[in-house]
Amino acid sequence: MSTQTDFAALFPDEVVTEARTRLLDVPGLRGKLALITIDNGHDHTKPSTFGPGGLTSLNTALDEAFAAEPAAIAVTGKPFVFAVGADLSGIGQISQREHAHQVAKTGHDVFRRLTESTIPTFAFVNGATLGGGLELALSCHYRTVSEGVSAVAFPECFLGLFPGWGGTQLLPNLIGADSAVSVIIENSLNQNKMLDAKKATGLGIFDELLGSADFLEESVRWAVRVANGEQTVQRPEVDRGQAWDDAVERAKGIVQARTQGASPAVTRAVELIELARGNDLDAGYAAETEALADALMSDELRAGLYSFDLTQKRAKKPAGAPDKSLAREVNKVGVVGAGLMAGQLALLFVRRLQVPVVITDVDQGRIDKGVAYIHGEIDKLAGKGRLSPDATNRLKALVTGSLDKAAFADADFVIEAVFEEMSVKQKVFGELEQHVSPEAILATNTSSLSISEMAAQLNNPERVVGFHFFNPVAVLPLLEVVRGAKTDDGALATAFSVSKQLKKSSVLVSDAPAFVVNRLLTRFMGEIIATVDEGTPFDVADRALTPLGLPMSPLVLLQLVGPAVAQHVNETMHAAYPDRFGLSDNLDRFVKAGKTAVWQSDEAGNQVLDPEVAELWVQGSNPSTEEQVRERALRALAEEAQLMLDEEVVAEPHDLDLCMILGAGWPFWLGGITPYLDRAGHAEQVNGKRFLPRGVASVPTA
Repeated sequence: MSTQTDFAALFPDEVVTEARTRLLDVPGLRGKLALITIDNGHDHTKPSTFGPGGLTSLNTALDEAFAAEPAAIAVTGKPFVFAVGADLSGIGQISQREHAHQVAKTGHDVFRRLTESTIPTFAFVNGATLGGGLELALSCHYRTVSEGVSAVAFPECFLGLFPGWGGTQLLPNLIGADSAVSVIIENSLNQNKMLDAKKATGLGIFDELLGSADFLEESVRWAVRVANGEQTVQRPEVDRGQAWDDAVERAKGIVQARTQGASPAVTRAVELIELARGNDLDAGYAAETEALADALMSDELRAGLYSFDLTQKRAKKPAGAPDKSLAREVNKVGVVGAGLMAGQLALLFVRRLQVPVVITDVDQGRIDKGVAYIHGEIDKLAGKGRLSPDATNRLKALVTGSLDKAAFADADFVIEAVFEEMSVKQKVFGELEQHVSPEAILATNTSSLSISEMAAQLNNPERVVGFHFFNPVAVLPLLEVVRGAKTDDGALATAFSVSKQLKKSSVLVSDAPAFVVNRLLTRFMGEIIATVDEGTPFDVADRALTPLGLPMSPLVLLQLVGPAVAQHVNETMHAAYPDRFGLSDNLDRFVKAGKTAVWQSDEAGNQVLDPEVAELWVQGSNPSTEEQVRERALRALAEEAQLMLDEEVVAEPHDLDLCMILGAGWPFWLGGITPYLDRAGHAEQVNGKRFLPRGVASVPTA
């Protein structure tokens, strides 16, 4: 067992989670109940975690509990929180594997005391239980959970890690390999999906679901019955035969589809679940310890922690955002347009702000169709149980349509979602200015056009702001908030305030062509298309980025974005930077032919090149290899990212990373685009310098 002083230098910021033991006289129990409460001393917004100090405290509490020879031992948490896992604050400072190994072994040593206890042990899970917190609960013999608990999960794979304090061994042997694959791998890689108490109990993770009002009292009564033998906890037998094989194969398929093998720790998670079939804790824990020590020394984990820090901290306090006191209240929203994007925007605004939302368009038919779409989506939410009947009716009543932009007269925030053409958007804003108040914010969802030019002819250009969402609007969390040449702090502060109410993560971006995500993706995609034009086979070009584990291949991304949209953005970029953003005659023909995808499925379901695309695409005779395509695309990204920083499109490299993680699905385990380009050497090769200091999002030199 390590001590707190072993790692004090590596975890200087640890808020030590104290574990306090109380000996309780409980009616009906033949002896005392040793109740251990986990509490880091903060309010419920600061969840309890386990660093070296916390594990030492828990170990001491267990010493006290066992010394008292009680009839039962139980572990619970402070209000609203059981425990949310390991304290990762010092992981980035570990530079020696022996230290990583000690961290890995310590968690096993402490938690296993509960598993191997001859005294019955219980976990009373009263709040959020994630990662190491869930492993602590699994280490107990029995578990109750409060019906109010909404966060039960193993989020480790999302970060480029795996449950390493018993989770990969205990969970499959409790609920079966297939369900364990869902919890440990599938849910984690699915944007860190959480289970609520009812679903977790249904899977067999918990033995008893109890009401939240008197949860602790009821848990104690239940534990007394179990400890006295009055109540038997029955669990289904785990199938260790073909079902286990099938689960492992399913896990391998999920990992390949989601990571392309680019996250070693996730692959190790599958191997550890496979090993758990033997239900040998000595072998399983030893393997977990070695694997966790390796993972803690990996660049992938450091990158994942860097990404996590960005999304949890920087995203909540956007760099450069004006003081929030300057924000104006928004009590009514206008949306110009009634198409799919406008409908998605209107739905988001009415759901999150719960204020009147009015949409306009050029004819009543389009307006009626737009309102019907929004109402239909609200009905779908109600059908899934996410809205009550009253809430459904209230939200639908807040959405209206009008042919007359005078309906925006009392709107505080109006966003346009019309055709991506400068003259069209200027005309819309000019018309809006005749109706809205001088204080109303005029926002544009443009993906690439100049905010300053859009506002240039207005009487009040200072209230125009870019508000660039990503599709699908309800899913992708990023919002690029764009400051035009004359945008004032009040407009920006209001934009950031609205973004927060919409539950989006915002990054302040200057008014440069295509802003951040689309500029980087367009440069990257342009290089891929150029290699195909030169003669590289489509499949070779499309496989080139597979080692990165991106969420989709370049040509599949082209299909998702829409070739016409991609071509329009590329034309904007070519006009601004013709030396770096070329135009492809082939892509132009592709779009004019009405094609939307390069690939199609054959009768066997295999992905094959569309013969019509092969016929219209005129290729040269200078093909590249996968490695050459990959190097070319990444070097282009390194160049473009540095130019954007030189132009002050964003404040720091961290903002480029945040944009790509939240807006383009750049994997957590790559740590954003700049750390990856640093580690791969492209930043120094192209720009002569790194984006970030050494040791940021990578293993420091010992």
